[in-house]
Amino acid sequence: MAAAVKLHRTVGRRRAARFLAEGPNLVEAALRRGLVCEVFVTAAARERFAALLNGVEAPVFEVTERAARALSDTVTPVGLVAVCRMPQHGLDDVLATGPRLVAVAVEISEPGNAGTLIRTADAMGAGAVVLAGHCVDPYNGKCLRASAGSIFSVPVVSEPDAAGAVRRLLAAGLAVVATVVDGDVALDDPELQDTLRGPTAWLFGPEAHGLSPELTGLATHRVRIPMAGSAESLNVAAAAAICLYQSAAAHRRG
Repeated sequence: MAAAVKLHRTVGRRRAARFLAEGPNLVEAALRRGLVCEVFVTAAARERFAALLNGVEAPVFEVTERAARALSDTVTPVGLVAVCRMPQHGLDDVLATGPRLVAVAVEISEPGNAGTLIRTADAMGAGAVVLAGHCVDPYNGKCLRASAGSIFSVPVVSEPDAAGAVRRLLAAGLAVVATVVDGDVALDDPELQDTLRGPTAWLFGPEAHGLSPELTGLATHRVRIPMAGSAESLNVAAAAAICLYQSAAAHRRG
């Protein structure tokens, strides 16, 4: 129990290579992947989620409501928390599968945005999400909840060296498309649609200052999203949804 509480902190998660999944949706997704090490549950939650817990091979420990609150990072704990092993994904592992679509989030610090981007990438059929540079920990509780379980479905790779990651994507044969406000190619440009039919990695930067000149300089295309309204920019998760959908549509068209 004491070791599990330490997993609320990023340093604790990294040292233990473990994280906490809270609530039935995340716990069920982790169980399907075989990542659950142990489960903590209150008496009320054990009864409520009996079908989910039936046949669980990992140890299940009943805890008090007070202990459940210590394990939770939500306002209203449901009393069900699993300690899970972190999936071991590297960029080389991802590239070895020959992905057709990769989402690269650079310097994203807001866990809700990162989790939503992971969920969107999963929905659009991406082969992986790369969190490049100084990004949020994907196993942060808020990020996990925002991913709605997709973090268990799509490989999520952390790469501190963003430029190095982009070079490796290019070397693997993926076109790298950077999203920038003043891009020289519009998202609906026919030339870009031809590119999107092939293996593609999208680069998404933080709202505050966008992608660095180094990264945009490496990109195959610098793309802008046409906007008819007065907004200067889009939330990174919204921009990712628009762009990844465009890639998924190009793949469907062949």
